[in-house]
Amino acid sequence: MTPEVLTESFKSLSDGLYRVAYYILESQTDAEDAVQDLFIKLWNSREQLDTVLNLKAYCTTLMKNLCIDRLRKEQRVQVMEPGPDMAEARRVDEDYDAREKLERVITAIERLPARQRDVMKMYVFEEMSYDEIAEKTGMTNLTLRVLLSNARKSLRNQI
Repeated sequence: MTPEVLTESFKSLSDGLYRVAYYILESQTDAEDAVQDLFIKLWNSREQLDTVLNLKAYCTTLMKNLCIDRLRKEQRVQVMEPGPDMAEARRVDEDYDAREKLERVITAIERLPARQRDVMKMYVFEEMSYDEIAEKTGMTNLTLRVLLSNARKSLRNQI
């Protein structure tokens, strides 16, 4: 992938990637840093990006993994250096619980039947509209709504 194409592609995806990072990291500066780190990672491997079929999905997955790695690294540092403030320790526990819930949701999504899982990922993670998903999958909007409704019910039951 040429530098110009990569830069333009990343510019169009950066807002969505920032939202994913902010949702996971819950910090504006950490989310901005994560987006920058992702761009550097993509820049260093731009020659291999020609084989990627869906750059948006690829970048979203990389962003999610990068944020989870940041959280794990941060938790290791905090465990090694306990602070004097118990409120901070409680906040770390709450953050850890929130991350665990997120991982349970992602695991539950992976357990969904293939059609429900694919539609859920396109709708939630790739932020595609019903019309875009219908065009891509060949399903009707009604079918998509039913699949998403069933997927949500299944997720609620699993979690």
